[in-house]
Amino acid sequence: MLTCYPGLHAIVMHRWAHALWRRRWHWAGRFVSHLARFFTGIEIHPGATLGRRVFIDHGMGVVIGETAEVGDDCTIYQGVTLGGTSTSKGAKRHPTLERGVIVGANAQVLGGFTVGEGARVGSNAVVVKPVPAGATAVGNPARIIVAQADAAREAAAAKMGFSAYGLTQGDDPMAQALKGLIDHAAGHEHQIAMLWAAIEQLSGAQPSGAGSNCVPADAQTQERFDAEGLNRLVK
Repeated sequence: MLTCYPGLHAIVMHRWAHALWRRRWHWAGRFVSHLARFFTGIEIHPGATLGRRVFIDHGMGVVIGETAEVGDDCTIYQGVTLGGTSTSKGAKRHPTLERGVIVGANAQVLGGFTVGEGARVGSNAVVVKPVPAGATAVGNPARIIVAQADAAREAAAAKMGFSAYGLTQGDDPMAQALKGLIDHAAGHEHQIAMLWAAIEQLSGAQPSGAGSNCVPADAQTQERFDAEGLNRLVK
């Protein structure tokens, strides 16, 4: 770990660069930061603030801007950008990650907002607005999935799952929701078809003229709902 982990090397060198930056030795701080970028592939501005036990895994291509703040126990994967959307000098241009945030590979968190404690950002997500504590942000632009909004949503979130690379167990949460609606509609279709088939059977068993025409001509007694085809569209 001491010799072959570029994430550790980048953080150690950032501590040196940040100390120089705070003493207003800006050129020296930038030079140490430049050396760290050259040796590790991780670019951390010397003005950025990193908490304790921050873990940068793999690390190649990570960029952390000047006013970014990374809290304790955060995990950042390769290709992540904690960037800014403003050029106003002195303004808070870069995001704040509170304690325990996980940012998946190649995610872009852009702007001077806060990602709440314990939140997770999926891989390749583009986040441009605050993320509540404990929530998950996925997609481009990122959709916010709030955990424990209610009992039903909590159960659905448990089925979605999450990995550090921002992959859900099966697919994107929005696609999972669409698939759930499709399956639900298919179930209704099946139940309605069975009901009409039962009515048709009962109607046929009645004596002639005693309700034999109770089944409408347009009654759908066979299933036609293509759930499999629709599920393929949302993969």
